[in-house]
Amino acid sequence: MMQQAQKLRMTTQRQVILDELKRLKSHPTAGELCEIVRRRLPRISLGTVYRNLEILSRTGHIQKIDVAGVEMRFDGDTSDHYHVRCLGCGAVADLEMALSSQLELEANRQSDFQITGHRVEFVGLCPACQDKKSRH
Repeated sequence: MMQQAQKLRMTTQRQVILDELKRLKSHPTAGELCEIVRRRLPRISLGTVYRNLEILSRTGHIQKIDVAGVEMRFDGDTSDHYHVRCLGCGAVADLEMALSSQLELEANRQSDFQITGHRVEFVGLCPACQDKKSRH
């Protein structure tokens, strides 16, 4: 499902961005990650963070979680796994469940495409949003 990480020249900024993202489990937006990176590199700009996230994503060092109409988030875990996204606050979390090879077999059976992988996003309400909803 995910591509193998390509060889990439690691600048100091790029390495700090990668290190901080890999440390997180929260799947931050570029803005959220920029605030964290600024603790180590106070002068880094949001534009620099965006450009480096794009490069790191393109070269397979990170995953970009891009859903239409939702602010892009990033994941330092490049292993094959599913995500769940909160429809209330937009938080994204990993799901610890096995990938379904049946989905790819069925897609191969029903299409003329050569299926090379799949991405599935589960959606729902996180515990905090469930709590807010039940109080209203």
